[in-house]
Amino acid sequence: MASMNEFGNNLYTGKTSFPFVGKRRLWFIIAIVLVVGSALVPLIRPIQFSIEFTGGSQFTVQAPDSFEQETAKTAVQSVVPGAATKVVVVGGNDIRVQTDQMSAAETQQVSNALADAYGVEPESVTSSFIGPAWGENVTKQSLWGLAIFLALTFLILAIYFRTWKMSAAAILGLLDVLVITVGVYALAGFEISPAAVIGFLTILAYSLYDTTVVFDKIRENTTEDGENSARTFGESVNLAVNQTLIRSINTSVVAALPVGAVLFIGAFWLGAESLTDISLSIFVGILVATYSTLFVAAPLYSLFRENEPQIAARDAKIREARSLATAETR
Repeated sequence: MASMNEFGNNLYTGKTSFPFVGKRRLWFIIAIVLVVGSALVPLIRPIQFSIEFTGGSQFTVQAPDSFEQETAKTAVQSVVPGAATKVVVVGGNDIRVQTDQMSAAETQQVSNALADAYGVEPESVTSSFIGPAWGENVTKQSLWGLAIFLALTFLILAIYFRTWKMSAAAILGLLDVLVITVGVYALAGFEISPAAVIGFLTILAYSLYDTTVVFDKIRENTTEDGENSARTFGESVNLAVNQTLIRSINTSVVAALPVGAVLFIGAFWLGAESLTDISLSIFVGILVATYSTLFVAAPLYSLFRENEPQIAARDAKIREARSLATAETR
């Protein structure tokens, strides 16, 4: 405990410092690779959207004799040959079958076929239908929700921090989090459902919180820097990130542990699909958000501001003074 406290004190005073700003070119290259790689994942493994987005028919077989998925596919295709079918076990007790849109007659025939195939009464097979228009409406609302969230975030941060450059850095960090999280989601083969969208918006809010705390410390450090400051603008930003590093790590661990429990125990062990959708996006997003704040958003803000004439002149003056002091000591 003492060593951890000492480590935290060293980070706060600057005695120990990680080069978040000094090596930003390396971090940006890594970020670009991750974003491009995540964006290319759907080309290799297309993103799967749930029935709420695509529309179709859904059947639930309650307490079947077996959980063999091929049985459901065979039953469905015996009625509608070639029908696209997705079968999952829900809650460890039921089987959910999702198919293309079917007519009322086909729906009844498939329900009977599933009942016969799994050895249950016809009443144990429930069916529902989601039209493509409803799925399209859900998609539009999700996109509008994301757009409104990002727009309000940009506006509020610009007002709070009194500079659009800090807002721009924060928004780019949020987009970094979103793209990488969706890429991991697609790579894992999970469907994007309304619950997953809620998870995406949740981790954006978490990322925004983490970024705001770090940026607030950056503003405090850079505001206190006067003409006689011994630190350049980039060094002040880097100090602020190091000063909030322990807090960021602790917050991420505390947030990720319960979500990880829901994901690995509640979802994978108990088979709760809705928990899987939302917990995976939040779990991955928490980790990516912490990385993005430290290695993307903060260094980007420093990059945006360092070329401003007043800041560039002061940084040049500090470097010149250091050179003179070094020359005098030789």
